[in-house]
Amino acid sequence: MGHREDLLEGAKRCLLAKGFVRTTARDIVKESGTNLASIGYHYGSKDALLAQAYVSLVEGMGDAFEGDGAAMSAEPGSLERFQEVWGNVIGTMGPGSIWRLSMEITVMGDQLPELRDQLARAQREAGRGFVPMLMGGREEDVSDETADTLGMFYVTLMTGLIAQWSFDPKTAPSAEQLTEGLRQVIAAATGK
Repeated sequence: MGHREDLLEGAKRCLLAKGFVRTTARDIVKESGTNLASIGYHYGSKDALLAQAYVSLVEGMGDAFEGDGAAMSAEPGSLERFQEVWGNVIGTMGPGSIWRLSMEITVMGDQLPELRDQLARAQREAGRGFVPMLMGGREEDVSDETADTLGMFYVTLMTGLIAQWSFDPKTAPSAEQLTEGLRQVIAAATGK
């Protein structure tokens, strides 16, 4: 691995151990075995590096959202698929999960504007990734309009789940409860 990759891996470890606010450039350098100048050269700033490290950690969660690597069993677009995916998502939450980092940036965003802005731009791509998991198809075929509507609906649901699971896992909703809530919304909207 080169310095760029070493920095990214070191930043990931620092994020998981210390979070965004408490991680210093020196922590990353120590963890990665590189030097301070490498951060600026490869990433521009510590915050840009941390943002990239967080996005990389989140991207690594995509497989967990789709289960144990086996194909999803429920039909794309169905309530059963909705429940299956959100059950897998909820399975990644809990004490020590990477999602606490999302809450940290939500709460501390005003103090970390560069980091907040970079992660805000990454949300569209997160939504684009959710669409095929739940609706079928390929990520590269998801239009910008779909990413900005349906995808952002899923990102908003994810953010709410993260907040609830971070605040009180005992009262956070299960996939079954979310699915029943969606079933009720559909019934009310369709009059059925």
